[in-house]
Amino acid sequence: MEFTTVGGLLLWGAVVGLDLATIAQVMIARPLVAGVVAGWIIGDVQAGLIVGAILELFALEVLPFGAARYPDYGLGAVAAAATAGGAPGVFGIGIGVAVGLLIAYLGEVAIQLVRQRTAADVVSCRKVIDSGDFRVIYRLHLRGILRDAARAIALTGLGLLLAAAVRIAMPVSVRGAVLLGAVAMGVGLGTTLVSGTMIARDARGGLVWLAAGLLAGVAWVVVR
Repeated sequence: MEFTTVGGLLLWGAVVGLDLATIAQVMIARPLVAGVVAGWIIGDVQAGLIVGAILELFALEVLPFGAARYPDYGLGAVAAAATAGGAPGVFGIGIGVAVGLLIAYLGEVAIQLVRQRTAADVVSCRKVIDSGDFRVIYRLHLRGILRDAARAIALTGLGLLLAAAVRIAMPVSVRGAVLLGAVAMGVGLGTTLVSGTMIARDARGGLVWLAAGLLAGVAWVVVR
């Protein structure tokens, strides 16, 4: 990937990350938009559109208001497009989406860290803020913007590193892709069980059939 392309993706990632909550909020951070533009930057708009549309389906359930915690699917779409761009077939799309989801969920953690640091910054300047000194308020806002921009650039950079690492290992065989998918589903299922989400929804009967299907699929791939 050329230096100008990497720079363009980092800049676009910063814009996407800031649009999520800090500045503007003009829907640039939607995965569909973020993925298409990232695809255009790397020269594969189709891949960016596909991964962006897939991650958009994940993002549709998010209600980003108040103190809600949510993944940063916009930055995930940028990383997914960088991974899937120019990759062969549907395997590239699938692996790109997997990378995008990882970045999105890391983004959720990073958002919380930025919020905590910003809150601590406000508390430390509380007396000056109460006095009405607009210069302090201005600097607080500026530091918050820069903090969120740094978060977005760091996550985008990490996504590009993962994309480069994954692209080196591609193409993946059918057997390897199925096994990788089974492992990813198992990890996701285990994480969900630990969080208690599926248990809370009384989905134990469905889990039995899901586990049986996963085991049968893995057994078929291994034997074949």
